[in-house]
Order: sequence, then structure tokens, then C-alpha cells
Amino acid sequence: MATFVFKAIDLAGVPAHGSVEADSKQAVVDQLKARGLIVLDIAARRGSKELNVALFKRVKAGDLTVMSRQLATMVSSGMTLLRTLYVLEDQTDSEPLKDAIVAVRKDVEAGSSFADALARQPKVFSPLYVAMVRAGETGGMLEQSLLRVADQLESDESLRRKVKSAMMYPTVVLVFSLMVLIALIAFLVPVFAGVFKEFGGDLPGITKATVAVSDFITGRWYVAVLGTIGTIVAFRKWRRSEWGRPQWDALRLRIPFKIGTIVQKVAIARWSRTLGALISSGVPILQALEITGKTAGNTKVERAMDAVIDSVKSGGTIAAPLGQEPVFPTMVTHMVGVGEETGALDTMLDKVADFYEDEVDASVKALTSILEPIMIVIVGGIVGFIVIAMYMPLFKVYDQIR
Repeated sequence: MATFVFKAIDLAGVPAHGSVEADSKQAVVDQLKARGLIVLDIAARRGSKELNVALFKRVKAGDLTVMSRQLATMVSSGMTLLRTLYVLEDQTDSEPLKDAIVAVRKDVEAGSSFADALARQPKVFSPLYVAMVRAGETGGMLEQSLLRVADQLESDESLRRKVKSAMMYPTVVLVFSLMVLIALIAFLVPVFAGVFKEFGGDLPGITKATVAVSDFITGRWYVAVLGTIGTIVAFRKWRRSEWGRPQWDALRLRIPFKIGTIVQKVAIARWSRTLGALISSGVPILQALEITGKTAGNTKVERAMDAVIDSVKSGGTIAAPLGQEPVFPTMVTHMVGVGEETGALDTMLDKVADFYEDEVDASVKALTSILEPIMIVIVGGIVGFIVIAMYMPLFKVYDQIR
């Protein structure tokens, strides 16, 4: 079978173009006529010059949110899905998102459902997005599902933005402190080392260690750079590997200074918000639990969802297996249990998400206030160590002169 590119119009005059696989042009014509399209042109495709999604660019969550709201508005106004996609294709500024919309539109023109077309663009549309759209498409409430998707994306982005904004100041202080430390070791210590050589004699141990570090950084800086890059690459590979990711997720939950607690609260907030959005959109409970586990961002939560799925399949509840997982606090399991008993599970999950998002905001602010003095003490201690290491030989020479 060959791939043919076609141009056509429907009975309302709306243009349509895309690609289909068939044995001949006549077979393509028969397929398009069966779909109610009037064929304008057919040609064999010799090579694809389009990329469905940009390889080195990512779609911003904000752009995807705006697109979802625009799509919901146009669909609710009575526009056909195909015409809506044409409009979005023309007015979208993000090139990766535009490429994805073009690919989705072509698949819809070729006869695919909207959800199936979205599923073929996994780098742009997550399983959560596809599942909610599929549920809305099946239940005849696509615009409501799209609005829920937009709300979900906004909530995730807001939570991520809170954490990033709160950690911005400590990160800037840490980077600046490292730059000052490297400058001291690379430029100040060699000056003192030259003076010490003129004096002669045996240097104190901390001075020898500081001079050795300075000689290594100034003389073999490339080894330090390559070692740093190699460490970062190895860490990223370990963190993303099947055996390293569970270890990293467990380690993150045990980080002191309440950082592990914040990681736990972020995971719970994301889990609650995602599961609530899926259930309210009409996604089947087993599929909703599976998607929630995969999008929670923590293997502890994902394994907990496996236990919950087994419980639901056997006729049990969601709250019972959650109570056996340390990552879920008692309050969460009780609220989930109340939601199951009253039939308002999605409402309870939204309340849990709201509570823990506020908790994350407060905890991050408290963490920032704790980290600032700790970082100042650490950086001051390192700088003080270098200063003492450099001045101890001078004090020794002064004592000898006296």
C-alpha cells in the first residue's frame, strides 16, 4: 500500500486535506466519497517534510491551557471540531503547539476520533489530557472536559510556579556564593602560595589542603569541569532509570529541613487534583487510578495506585489500601473514605488538593526562611576556613620574628 496526499472539501464547503494509505488513487477517491468529501486533488506522497512536533522545543503549559480554553469556547458555540482546529492552527503562536495541532487536524480529517488524534502526540498531550478528552467526547460534553483540562493545567502550573519562585532566592545566593568561592581559590590562594614559597618552612595542614585544591582547580580545571558534567549526566541517567527512580523518590521524601515533607505534599496535591479531575470528567475509575499513578511524579504514589487498583477490582474501596501507604496522611484516607461513602469523591479530592496546595505554599515560605541563614553560615564557614588557612602561616612567621 502507498500513502496518498489529498485535498478535498465537504458538503458545507469546508476545506480538508490529509493523507491516507490505499492501493491506488481510485481507492482513495472511494474512501473520501464514503466520508462525504469532494475530491479536488490526489498525489502520492514521496517524503514527509513536516514534523509533527518540534524535536528540541517544548510546549509551554500556559500555551496549552489557552489553546484548551479557546477550543472549549469554539466547540460550545457550535463550531465543528475540524473548523475549530483550523482556527487554532492559524492563531497559535507557539510553533511546537501549531505543529501538533496540524497533525491532530490531519488525523481527524482522515477519520480518527479527536482523542485518538491527541494520543498520537504524546510529547504535547499527556495521558491525563487524552483520557479527559476521550471521556468528554464519549459523553457528549467535550467543552466541559476541555475546561476541566485547562483548570488542571493551571493548577499544576501554579503549584510548580510557587515552588520555583520560593526557591529562586536561595538558588541565586548559592550560585553567587560558589562563584565567590571559586574566585578565592583560583585567584587569591595562588598569591598567598607564592608568598609562602619565599618564606619556606613547613605549612600547616589546612593551608596545604587549601593550596592543593587551588593548584588542582587552576592547573587541571578541565578535569573538574569534565567531572562535574559527568556527575550531572550520571545522576540524571540514574534518576530516570527503572532502578534509580524509586531510590531517588524514596530519598527525596527523607531529605531533612522539611524538604521531604514538601515533596510529599506536592505529590499528594497533584494526585488529588488529577484523580478528582478525571473522575469528574467521567473517566472510568480504574483508568483514572492508572493515569493518576503515572502522572503523580513519584513511584511511591504509583505503587500505591497499583494496590488501590487491585482493591477496586476485587470490590474493595480506595481508602483502605491508601491507609496502608505511609506516603498518604491519615486525613487524606479519611476524606477519601467519606467521599466514597457520600458519592462525592471528586469534591473531596478537590478539597484535599486545595488544602495541600496551601500547605505547600506555607511550607515553602518557611523553608526559605530556614535555608537563608543556613546557607549564609555554610558559605561564611567556607570563606572563613580559606582565610584562616591563608593567614596561619603569616601568624607563624610573625611569631618567629618576635
